[in-house]
Amino acid sequence: MSIARLARVSAASVLLLVAGCDNKAPDGARPAIAADSTAALHALFQQDWERNLQESPLLATYLGDARFNDRWDDLSPEAIARHRAGNSQALQKLATIDRGKLDVDDQLNYDLFRQLMEDSEEFYEHGGHLRPIEQRNGLQTANEVLEALRFDSVKDYDSWIARLRAFGTYTDQTIALMKTGIAQGRGYPQVIMRRVSSQIAQQLVGDPKLSAYYAPFRTINASLPASEAERLRGEGEAAVRDVVLPAYRRLQAYFDTEYLPQSPEAVGLSAQPGGAEFYAWLVRSHTTTSLTPDRIHEIGLAEVARIREAMERIREQVGFKGDLNAFFQFLRSDPQFFYKNPNDLLTGYTLIAKRIEPELLRLFGKLPRTPYGVRAIPDISAPDTTTAYYYPPSAEGGGRAGYYYVNLYKPETRPKWEMEALTSHEAVPGHHLQLALQQELGEMPAFRKYGNGFTAYVEGWGLYSESLGGELGLYRDPYSRFGQLSYEMWRAVRLVVDTGLHAKGWTREQAIDYFKSNCPKTELDIVNEIDRYIAMPGQATAYKIGELKIKELRSRAERELGDSFDIRAFHDAVLASGAVPLNILEARMDAWIKSRKPAPEKAQ
Repeated sequence: MSIARLARVSAASVLLLVAGCDNKAPDGARPAIAADSTAALHALFQQDWERNLQESPLLATYLGDARFNDRWDDLSPEAIARHRAGNSQALQKLATIDRGKLDVDDQLNYDLFRQLMEDSEEFYEHGGHLRPIEQRNGLQTANEVLEALRFDSVKDYDSWIARLRAFGTYTDQTIALMKTGIAQGRGYPQVIMRRVSSQIAQQLVGDPKLSAYYAPFRTINASLPASEAERLRGEGEAAVRDVVLPAYRRLQAYFDTEYLPQSPEAVGLSAQPGGAEFYAWLVRSHTTTSLTPDRIHEIGLAEVARIREAMERIREQVGFKGDLNAFFQFLRSDPQFFYKNPNDLLTGYTLIAKRIEPELLRLFGKLPRTPYGVRAIPDISAPDTTTAYYYPPSAEGGGRAGYYYVNLYKPETRPKWEMEALTSHEAVPGHHLQLALQQELGEMPAFRKYGNGFTAYVEGWGLYSESLGGELGLYRDPYSRFGQLSYEMWRAVRLVVDTGLHAKGWTREQAIDYFKSNCPKTELDIVNEIDRYIAMPGQATAYKIGELKIKELRSRAERELGDSFDIRAFHDAVLASGAVPLNILEARMDAWIKSRKPAPEKAQ
């Protein structure tokens, strides 16, 4: 479960937010506070958070709230209408609260909450909920919710059995959304949807006990009575045999005979009804800026040119005689750069993470209490997904650590030179440090603590974290340094190909060729990445835009504070408010810089 997937767990839990919020004032500049307004605001936050958990049991499960583990999300038209009506009612309640009587923190909370509601409605207006399945997310991999579940009691197993028994309804509701979407010309392109057919087929096992959905019953908790264990196994097997497998057969029949043939051939979102407007909104939403696709494309081209020059310098340093593209091919293919088996690859990732951890105190004053682990991406997803992703910890009291998931499929395509940069991004000091700290930020409302909708901040921090590797003792050889550059190039290329695909009419092949000519990632990764951009328009533009802003703020702080600049204090300040739009981050950091400047000496 990636961050992106957690934010897209259902049509009823959209967490897409954009900028447009007032800036937080410096400490000490606090307006008069009305207790009744503050109480009303936080009551609304709590009521609405509870509503979202009830309407999206999957979101609750992923956050470690077990109350609704016996059900899937309700994707019926009636449920979607209720959700949208609930958003409207929340906005009406919000309008009755006097924003001017709130303190600066709650004014920010007020604005972010309002934007959440308004953007959720815009997502529905663009028909975003009518594309519920693609190669990285969807019903065909719904079993991966097991990654978030614990099976300690009879109730835990009974809840899973109840969920299995409801899987047919969940499947039929998903198919209904797909039918509505395809009738309106809103679907994912055929080139990526062909992957989904094989994913569905993998679920159609002959023996229900071999199903991924039966997995919890293979190792039932030994503390349970034998009679209960026998009952649970029997009921679990029956639910898989009688409900889950027939549901997948219905899904595959519809998908292969109707949905896939009607899916659009064009890969760009702009080719669909209202697609250009939808894409422009997605870009603004993910980057939390007013940047247009054209402007982002230009930024990408400039960054690609800059990073190529740095790559050329390392190519010359190692004495490689061919040109840069030949060097890329060398890095993609020479056996010295690859592990031979998945277990060694997993060990390699784990050792890098453990090597980083003791160095973190050099750059951070505050570290999270929540631990994290390293796991393999589930086999059913691995061939069609990216190199790695981060899975956030459960909400407070949920008892689940964060996890850094790594792709062990075809280790001969996973080069060693990229592993340090990747671990810095997805684990520490990247997503785990950032998101675990966010969940530990005291009285922050739950929709901010556990929501990751400000992609530019979240992924901008991840990419910025890669650049910290040298300060953490990584990148000691030129190939690892080149790996860090290649990862920065990867995100620069994204600006070009994402906008190229969805706003400029690029073909999939054109995007793949551009990627290959500028980045040494292996072809398997490149193809999976391009297909990811096709399936998630705009999301990939946020990384580089966010990183550039954080680097700009660091340079500003170093310049203005001089010898008094403290890198640990700077990083703590960047992470202190959790995910926010970039304009809010900039205003907060400008106030922080101002507060750290020494007072001018008085004239004698």
